[in-house]
Amino acid sequence: MKERVWIKDEGIERGAEKLTPERIEKTINQVLDNEAGSRLKAYVETCAHCGLCSEACHFYLSRDRDPRFSPVGKVKQTIWEMLDKKGKVSTEFMKQAVQVAQTECNMCRRCVQYCPFGIDIAYMMSLVRRISHKLEITPLYIQDTAHSHSATMNQMWVKDDEWIDALHWQEDEMREELPNARIPLEKEGAEIMYSVIGPEPKFRTQLIYQAAAIMNEAGMDWTMPATPGWDNSDMAMYTGDSEMMGRLKRLHFETAARLRVKKIVMGECGHAFRSVYDTGNRVLGWRMPPIPVVHALEFYWDLLNEGKIKVAKLFEEPVTFHDPCNVVRGRGLHEKAREVVRAFCPNFIEMTPNREHNYCCAAGGGVINCGPPFKNSRVESNRVKAEQLQATGVKVCIAPCHNCHGGLEDIIHKYKLDMQLKFLGEIIYDCMEKPNAV
Repeated sequence: MKERVWIKDEGIERGAEKLTPERIEKTINQVLDNEAGSRLKAYVETCAHCGLCSEACHFYLSRDRDPRFSPVGKVKQTIWEMLDKKGKVSTEFMKQAVQVAQTECNMCRRCVQYCPFGIDIAYMMSLVRRISHKLEITPLYIQDTAHSHSATMNQMWVKDDEWIDALHWQEDEMREELPNARIPLEKEGAEIMYSVIGPEPKFRTQLIYQAAAIMNEAGMDWTMPATPGWDNSDMAMYTGDSEMMGRLKRLHFETAARLRVKKIVMGECGHAFRSVYDTGNRVLGWRMPPIPVVHALEFYWDLLNEGKIKVAKLFEEPVTFHDPCNVVRGRGLHEKAREVVRAFCPNFIEMTPNREHNYCCAAGGGVINCGPPFKNSRVESNRVKAEQLQATGVKVCIAPCHNCHGGLEDIIHKYKLDMQLKFLGEIIYDCMEKPNAV
């Protein structure tokens, strides 16, 4: 067994300098006693230590089945030790627990399907992250993103006027192709509020252009907000900052309510969907979102089946499809996604395994947001994904999720796969009928 490598991170190291045994013990017991409750107790008392979860984890499989990288191994290295010692653990233990919980688990929930009792190990890792947050030992890069959420209500430090400038810029660009098309702002009573994540106005403005073109050509009644609340992303969910997650989601839903829209349609992002549809709304006390939320994959399927978008040409090059964890295991959109892909891409090759059994991209769960110190470890921990992609023999992979793009790009580069990534909206925009185009 290889020697374990513990990576130095400035955020963890500086936070750890302020820890005392008393503070660690008090914080651990506060979280476990007041926030975990019966769910954690049931998981701990039910686990039979069978290890069946191990084969589900891409970290374990890619690390030559090293048991320290198995889901149950991660639990033993973190929360079980905290429970067993009633919070009396050392600063060094906490630094290592942060690395395990924050950078060696994508919270993808594939292991839940392999556990005979359905134990959610992602939930247990989220408790470790919650403890780390309260002890202020979160990795530096993802903490910076959480700070951006707090200061600007978006994850990329986008200023209010930069957001509006980005939309006007894309509208101007789009009107050269579609002269009557608009990106409506602050349209009260529209059917749809379209929301995106911070990287789109910052780095991927073409996705806003393409989505706006689809909305206009499909004849949708839609709007985007001009105010904070436009960003549906949520790295606070992954740092254990539940209070900040609640602020973000409340503003998002309040913005949609202010505009009196009937539903929120969101772009191709997995973690944001998890936050808006599953986690963030429940932190606020809503079992389901107070305003219906529709992910882009489901929206495309609706447009296609209602005849609002039509195929003008086919994307003939063979493609494969990566199932994002949060919208497939989290929402079951795998078949709808495939129907849309097959409508535009006749040469579709499945990767194996697929659908809810697909391997994670290794970027999700905020792991890619922990930044450069952990990049090599992250990419080496998903060799099985590289092998899975390579086995398809295709050169194009459709990945309808921002985090997945980031993770897969690193894997493609590291393992020299000669493959390009596309969002599904990118293919739809290129291949759909555009009757209003000049």
